[in-house]
Amino acid sequence: MPADASVENRPSPFEALLTAAEVLEPIPVAVVHPCDAPSLQAALEAARSGLIRPVMVGPRAKILRAAESAGLDIGDCRIEDTAHSHAAAARAVGLARTGEVAALMKGALHTDELMAEVVDHEHGLRTERRVSHVFALDVPRYPKLLLLTDGALNITPDLLDKRDIVQNAIDFAHAIGIAMPQVAILSAVETVNPRIVSTIDAAALCKMRDRGQISGGALEGPLAFDNAVSVAAASIKGIESPVAGNADILVVPDLMTGNMLAKQMIYLAGAASAGIVLGARVPIALTSRADTVRARVMSCALARLFANRAALAPS
Repeated sequence: MPADASVENRPSPFEALLTAAEVLEPIPVAVVHPCDAPSLQAALEAARSGLIRPVMVGPRAKILRAAESAGLDIGDCRIEDTAHSHAAAARAVGLARTGEVAALMKGALHTDELMAEVVDHEHGLRTERRVSHVFALDVPRYPKLLLLTDGALNITPDLLDKRDIVQNAIDFAHAIGIAMPQVAILSAVETVNPRIVSTIDAAALCKMRDRGQISGGALEGPLAFDNAVSVAAASIKGIESPVAGNADILVVPDLMTGNMLAKQMIYLAGAASAGIVLGARVPIALTSRADTVRARVMSCALARLFANRAALAPS
């Protein structure tokens, strides 16, 4: 359904994904430094929904105090006691390396602190892929789920970084049921301009798709934002492409662009959001400390769906 189609009374894509995730068996998830009420509430709600079996990783005393203050019962949860948040991140990554947990969930610590352990060359969860973040956005005025990458981890990705960012997002789209995702490579304009590096990168990424260096999705770019989400805008510009006006995935030039665009959709357009990190050995439910419990639970659902795809993939 193109973006200009009516979106009145459309079903929520988040509800559909949550339903799909809830019918799967719950997976063990390391909840990293859950020392505040939102982290604990989200982990318990995800557990009640049958998405995860939480393993609380952090200072036991702080976790118990946070639970008591919030009136939450975590008596059935395993706690991996650590001295502080940095040790919690290292321990959670260690649990993932040994296969004791199938995903990580960020709690009350900084993203940089967790990701430093994830990408550690010796003890981390690196793969051959660049690690990247995907925002999943349920935008009321858009007819379907919209994925945006990367607005959280890669500050100024180069062309090869962007290749991995795109492929990670395509693989994730497959995991949540989008068979042939439409990928819009964004810039400020829809024509190649050597003074705007992102337009050159966009054209190169499309050629990489033609040569098999990116697979599983349809790419178009450079596209300005309006041309990516509006058939009418694309038509006015004379852009003929199945992606134009119908994007499933928006690939932004850099972190600042992606972060601002995602938050504009959330705070001005009323979008519901969730976040996941891809490209590591296990998916990571990664949200902002300002995110709601609902956003954190949805991030768990996305991680559950992606973990299921990874489990079914041939070795």
